[in-house]
Amino acid sequence: MTSAETQPDNGAQSALLHCQNLRCERDGRVLFTDLELALQSGEACELLGSNGSGKSTLLRCIAGLYPEFDGAIHCPNSVYFGHRLALNALLSAQENLLWYGALSGVELQPMQIEALLERVGLTGYAPVTVAQLSAGQQRRVALARLLLVPTGLWLLDEPYTALDTNGQQLVDRLLQEHLDNGGAVLCATHQALGLAGKRTLTLGESR
Repeated sequence: MTSAETQPDNGAQSALLHCQNLRCERDGRVLFTDLELALQSGEACELLGSNGSGKSTLLRCIAGLYPEFDGAIHCPNSVYFGHRLALNALLSAQENLLWYGALSGVELQPMQIEALLERVGLTGYAPVTVAQLSAGQQRRVALARLLLVPTGLWLLDEPYTALDTNGQQLVDRLLQEHLDNGGAVLCATHQALGLAGKRTLTLGESR
């Protein structure tokens, strides 16, 4: 059993993500085995597969949230965007971003938060509590967190969920901007990413 800090061979040291010989089993079922994946700056990979094929588990392994795997993962700088948005429904959009910024060591000013919310299509929603937002609007607040701290690798689990067409196009724009700025993206999705030059990794059925 190895951790996400295990170092791969020297040829992978410049990668934002490098997975070597990964194997993971849950509830007696092998989700994936002999999995190899490397992502460099500017690269995106969509992670496909049926329900239960291990897409979310792979992301959680890379993010350091699920240590029950064999193999080696080199991932020096990443942020995880999962199914659960981890927003406090009793706090406003602004308060949620302030809290997350503080957790990440970033001191935000109200004007910065307004700018972040504007980028995700929520101009004027800073004082609105999350409980009053629609599911798609809550998703947009969570997306704004990706923009708070420069991070090399984005690990995304179904980012299009609950978003309308405009919201899905927003996700594509944010991903492209991240790639253009030297980042990388690994995204589990049932809907193809709208990115040119993307790679695809398909996980097989659970066994």
